[in-house]
Amino acid sequence: MKYYQAPWGKLLVATSSLFSLTCLVPAAIAFKHGGSLSWLGLALLTLVFVCALFTIRGYTITPDSILVHRLFWATRLPRVDLQSAQFEPEAMRRSLRTFGNGGAFSFSGHSRSKLLGAYRALATDRHQTVVLRYGGRTIVVSPSSPEDFAQDLNPHGTV
Repeated sequence: MKYYQAPWGKLLVATSSLFSLTCLVPAAIAFKHGGSLSWLGLALLTLVFVCALFTIRGYTITPDSILVHRLFWATRLPRVDLQSAQFEPEAMRRSLRTFGNGGAFSFSGHSRSKLLGAYRALATDRHQTVVLRYGGRTIVVSPSSPEDFAQDLNPHGTV
């Protein structure tokens, strides 16, 4: 088993910070005024908490799967049908998010682009991406040392 961290890119740091400020400042104001505004403060705190739960902390390559580590659990991607893993630094460029989180502690969910077609993102840095191609789906991840990550998944293939 080999573990790779999930470093945050500049865009994720900026969007997560802006998202947090946009939620936490109004939540604090709502709690200060109390009364009927308390529900708004609670809703905003809940939103930040739920998004934080889905933070991607790292990736582990095991003999039979790739584990995407979240805050309290791991999402398992089986290696059985994995056809290729390629370091493609700008794979998420010009993508349209169809469902998911676009920068509150991760870039995760479903997107579409001309380059990849429909794909699932489980990333923290949009510029250091590895594209995992399966038979019927594509997944984009962003481990530290993306070339090594791809090489570990393709020991005899291309990176």
